[in-house]
Amino acid sequence: MATGPTYRVMFRRRREGRTNFHRRRKLILSRVPRFVPRGSLRNMSVQIVESKPIGDYVLASANSKELRKFGWLGSGGNIPSAYLVGFLIGSRAKSSGLKQAILDVGLLTPSKGTRILASLKGALDAGLEIAHDEKALPDADRISGKHIANYGASLSQNTPDLYSRSFSRNLANRWPPEQIPNGFEKVKKEIQRNLAGETNVPI
Repeated sequence: MATGPTYRVMFRRRREGRTNFHRRRKLILSRVPRFVPRGSLRNMSVQIVESKPIGDYVLASANSKELRKFGWLGSGGNIPSAYLVGFLIGSRAKSSGLKQAILDVGLLTPSKGTRILASLKGALDAGLEIAHDEKALPDADRISGKHIANYGASLSQNTPDLYSRSFSRNLANRWPPEQIPNGFEKVKKEIQRNLAGETNVPI
């Protein structure tokens, strides 16, 4: 560890590897609300955050657990659910008068087609303006879950035991992976139906 009269101890969150203050400073100086997607194995959450002198203020939020009330019974941690969460928060933001945001990925370096970029695509499709590289976004088949449906159909035919183990939650909810693309479209339409034309929607 460095020592000496000129050594300055880093901020605690920097020492813990939780915040890149150099990147955060640039985002805050943009004076644009931040689009903040975060994910775990079973859940995806997105917030739109505005930075103020007293701290961060959440303008809108959504997570994959909320998708159930729109009819989603699949996993909350896959690419289709990440897109739908982004679409949900984007719709809420637009209904509340928010038009623009800037992507904040924290310490992550997202790869092409990941869940974070799927949530970004959902917000873009909802009408939110966020600077992005179109080439990095996942394609339509992955967003709708066709890759999961194809994989599930292949397992069902060739290795039924592995199919039952891999998609046990889906099957328990009577939501087999082959139905994910159709279910995805229904949930997206349900979100549109519930939020279309509304203003000052509680967030």
